[in-house]
Amino acid sequence: MSLRSFRPLAPLAGAAVLTTLVSLSGCQTWLDNRYQASLPPSSGVQPLKGLADTVSVRRNALGMPLIESRSFHDALFALGYVHASDRISQMVGMRLMAQGRLAEMAGPGVLEIDRFMRAVNLRQSADILYKNASPRLHKFFETYARGVNAWLFRHRDKLPMDLAASGYRPEYWKPEDSALIFCLLNFGLSVNLQEEIAGLALAQKVGADKLAWLLPTYPDEPLPQDEADKLKGLKLAGQIPGLAALDGAASQLATLNMLGVAASNNWAIAPQRSRSGKSLLANDPHLPLTQPSLWSFVHIRAPKYQAAGVSVAGIPAVVAGFNGKLAWGMTMVMGDTQDLFLEQVRRQGGRLEYLADGQWQLARERQETFFIKGQHPLRETIVETRNGPLLNSVLGERKDPLQPIALTSGYGIALKTALFEADQTLDAFFDLSRAQSVDAAHEPVRNIRALGLNMIYADAQHIAWQVTGRYPNRKGGRGLLPSPGWDSQYGWDGYADTMLHPYDQDPPQGWLGTANQRTVPGGYGVQLSNSWFYPERAERIAELAGANSRHDARSMIAMQYDQQTPFAAKLKAVFADPGMAQPLAQAIAALPSGERERAQEALKRLQSFDGRLGAQSADAALYAMFLQESARQTFLDELGPEDSPAWQGLVEIAKLSYSAQADHLLGRVDSPFWDDVRTAHKEDKPAILARSLASAVARLESSLGSNRSAWQWGKLHTYQWDSDATRMAPYMSAGQRASLATIKDYLDRGPYPAGGDHSTLNVSAWLWGKDFDTWLVPAMRMVVDFGQDEPLQAVNSSGQSGNPASQHYADGIDAWLKGRYQTFPFQAHNLERAYGSQRLLLTPGR
Repeated sequence: MSLRSFRPLAPLAGAAVLTTLVSLSGCQTWLDNRYQASLPPSSGVQPLKGLADTVSVRRNALGMPLIESRSFHDALFALGYVHASDRISQMVGMRLMAQGRLAEMAGPGVLEIDRFMRAVNLRQSADILYKNASPRLHKFFETYARGVNAWLFRHRDKLPMDLAASGYRPEYWKPEDSALIFCLLNFGLSVNLQEEIAGLALAQKVGADKLAWLLPTYPDEPLPQDEADKLKGLKLAGQIPGLAALDGAASQLATLNMLGVAASNNWAIAPQRSRSGKSLLANDPHLPLTQPSLWSFVHIRAPKYQAAGVSVAGIPAVVAGFNGKLAWGMTMVMGDTQDLFLEQVRRQGGRLEYLADGQWQLARERQETFFIKGQHPLRETIVETRNGPLLNSVLGERKDPLQPIALTSGYGIALKTALFEADQTLDAFFDLSRAQSVDAAHEPVRNIRALGLNMIYADAQHIAWQVTGRYPNRKGGRGLLPSPGWDSQYGWDGYADTMLHPYDQDPPQGWLGTANQRTVPGGYGVQLSNSWFYPERAERIAELAGANSRHDARSMIAMQYDQQTPFAAKLKAVFADPGMAQPLAQAIAALPSGERERAQEALKRLQSFDGRLGAQSADAALYAMFLQESARQTFLDELGPEDSPAWQGLVEIAKLSYSAQADHLLGRVDSPFWDDVRTAHKEDKPAILARSLASAVARLESSLGSNRSAWQWGKLHTYQWDSDATRMAPYMSAGQRASLATIKDYLDRGPYPAGGDHSTLNVSAWLWGKDFDTWLVPAMRMVVDFGQDEPLQAVNSSGQSGNPASQHYADGIDAWLKGRYQTFPFQAHNLERAYGSQRLLLTPGR
């Protein structure tokens, strides 16, 4: 195969797209050899300008680096160099996404993402965040950037396949770029944006009166009818220009794992419940299943600094890990820190105006220029109200591509986000990584304002939990649905006092844990969120953490791989409830022959199901199929068809929060959605459940055959590690998609049978109402056992490298599947056992 036999084009950092079909025979070996020079050497000497002294880089069996230096300056420089050597494509892709410049590398297919991101204006947030950082942090970021640039300079003609093939020449790294990546991650943690968009789609379908039944609400809370009432009287049906395009852009962004990246588990065990009499901490942040993982492991040893754990390539920090004395890990609070506002708008004299408390105000305008690969640049106007940029004004089809949507009627949709005034989160993360005790960690954790996190941290004798973030004080409404922007009663009145953020230390129960559940009671003084995740993972943590007084690293790992769902027991309780058992039996008996027998079989099997969602389990397959069919039987008649915005909105909410699908199964007997509007008579919950039971068996017979012994959950439910290019395929041309298929096996990994679901500690979430494909997993797993000689052990969900030519591109997958954790030793005499003696020496260059 010659270089001229294909012309690659990269749609997004992470993989290349071949624009000419090539033979797969020998392609992988050829590509490996072709891009071998883009890989970091494992030994030798590399002179680099900017180093003050020699730095050693060793790697463990999975390619995770140990950086040893004589100064922290050189450690940061080397970290930038190592991050670039392992993940330069990921870094460049994230930077372009945050800047709203993907089209410069990928072409017009991603232009709507760029428009969306320019409107959101993360650059402004990053500028504020970076300016607020201390002069010390500025020096750290500058040093790190010089390390990245040293790699870019050295490899300017030896870039990884995707960058080399695309023709895109990455710009040198700026210190501010690291703050921009940080802001991109923060934006992705704000899950309520997609829910509010979905809420509008649902409102247009069912109206405000029935909307509350479809919103995320815990079973012990009243339906949020007050939120739905905000939309009463508004002409929503077909009156919001660009809403579909806004939903599409948000979905594209979510596909690329930068929006709605909800979930995670963390817990800590106090000394009285541990085998050794010392604390333990476990953390497994959940992220969309990607190749490579967002996380990049690193271990740094410098005279005044030592830490190991996960970092994000592009940011000079260990964000979760261990420093020899303190361990820390995080989950999402599910904090609602952004709101959508509907704006009444009009055009006057060529300018856009919006209504504010009875007065028409002139909208602010800014100009943005989009450079698009293969096309002429576009210069477009973005407008902002007092509530933020109008997202829908910059999206969707235009008669004139140079002008925004003519919002002469209907509503604008403004996005309001928390700003970072006086925010020193970047300093706080670094200070946390240096803290030597729980007491010393309190202040740095409290100073983490930009991210809404459940931080759990521990030393050998103490454990603590602290909620971080910046939560708006809403004058009115909960922020669960868009608010009328023309009425200031729904505006924000500053932010909650950090002293009111939930906190606990060394509780009598002997453990602390979070799993994105509601962590505060109703009426708590700070409105953290209304969009909590399903409670089952938190309930399982409580069950397992509290059941054992002899915890150690092995029991922590067993918890991380646990596939028992508490939801199955709740479902069995519904079937056995005296008010349901007899009506359900009667409804099953009323089914036609064939359906009746299937429903009886399903009910019997689910009543005896133990709740273990193993990949080989037939009952787990039936259980999951019943969940899927119950959603279709309950809601599809009113929200369908399946490709409608309303149905996709229901699926979106279920992906991010406790959903109507779960809520209706466990209760809500009086819900109007139990009636099938397609029939002449009125159904009830038992009738819909009977249909769902029968349909679940029929669908399994269709999917896996009539032989029950051949049914397995892992045949329906799989892990698939897809590259960025594969995830972008739906937005490419047919020719590009066909070309990508020729190297899919080179870029992607899988499928592998998967167990678990969204409610198990070993998360493998699928889309409730769409399909069984795994979209969310523990992107890394970490355990710190202070009773062990070397406390920290961890595993990533993919390889250390993002370069397909590397032996460490996908070797972490098998370790992740089988629980082969790597130890990160802190005692000098154990280093060689973990990292070997082979070193790459980075030396000062002239």
